[in-house]
Amino acid sequence: MNRNIAFLELKYGNIYGGYPNFYAIKEICLLVFEPHTNRVFMETFTNTSDVDMVSVYSRVDELGNTKERVREVVNMRTNRTRPFDEEYHLGEQDLDHEFAKLRNTKRYIKGFFMKNLRKYRFQDIVTFDGRRDVFLCEKGGADFRRYYIHDLQKEITKETNYLFSLNKLSKVIGFDFDGGNLRSNNLMYRLHPIAANQIYPKSAALDAARLLMVHEEFRNHKDDFLMKAALLLNKIEVSKKV
Repeated sequence: MNRNIAFLELKYGNIYGGYPNFYAIKEICLLVFEPHTNRVFMETFTNTSDVDMVSVYSRVDELGNTKERVREVVNMRTNRTRPFDEEYHLGEQDLDHEFAKLRNTKRYIKGFFMKNLRKYRFQDIVTFDGRRDVFLCEKGGADFRRYYIHDLQKEITKETNYLFSLNKLSKVIGFDFDGGNLRSNNLMYRLHPIAANQIYPKSAALDAARLLMVHEEFRNHKDDFLMKAALLLNKIEVSKKV
C-alpha cells in the first residue's frame, strides 16, 4: 500500500451526571501519512464547549498492562480536571442546559471533515477498535461512504491470536516521541512543528501517532513485529507467575 493513508482517533466521554449511553466528542485527530515521502500531516478538532465530560484512561505498567482504569471529570473548554463522583447526577433541566451547549458541535464536526476530506487525497482510513469512533463521527456529519475503513486491532488479533491494546503495542514497537520526531524500533518520521505541537499526553493526536507507528511496523517489518509481540506476551505471562 503506497498510497496516502489516514489514521483516525477520538477522545470522547459522557456528560458528567448525564446518560451513560450518550457520548460527547472532545477531540478528533485525523493524521494523514504519505508513504512515498514519509511526510505526516495532522489535523485536530477540539470541542471548546463549556461542558464537564467524564474522561476514562488507563494507568499501565512497564509491559503495557492496565493497572488501573481512571475516571476523572474534564471541562472541555478549560481542560481543568476534578475527581469523579459516581453518585453525581444532573436533573433534567440542568442536563437540557448541557445539551444546549453542545448544539453547534455537529456543525463544527461536519465542517472539520468536509474541509479535510477535500484537502487530503486518501481512500484508506485506519482505526484501532474504532467502531464507536466511526459511528460518532458519522453521527456528527462525517461522510465516509467513499472510504475504506480498516480496524488495525482486528488485523493484528488475527495474526497473533491475542487482543492487544494500543498501550501494549506501543511497548512492542518501542514507540517514542521526542518533541519533533516519531520513533519506533525500525522507523523514524520527522514532524513539522505544527503537527508536533498537537501531540501531548492523553491527546487524540498522541494516539493517532502511536497508531501510525504500529501500522507501519506491522506492515513493513512484520517478522520483527511478531517476534517482539511474542516476547512481550512471554514477559506478561512470566510476570503473572511472580
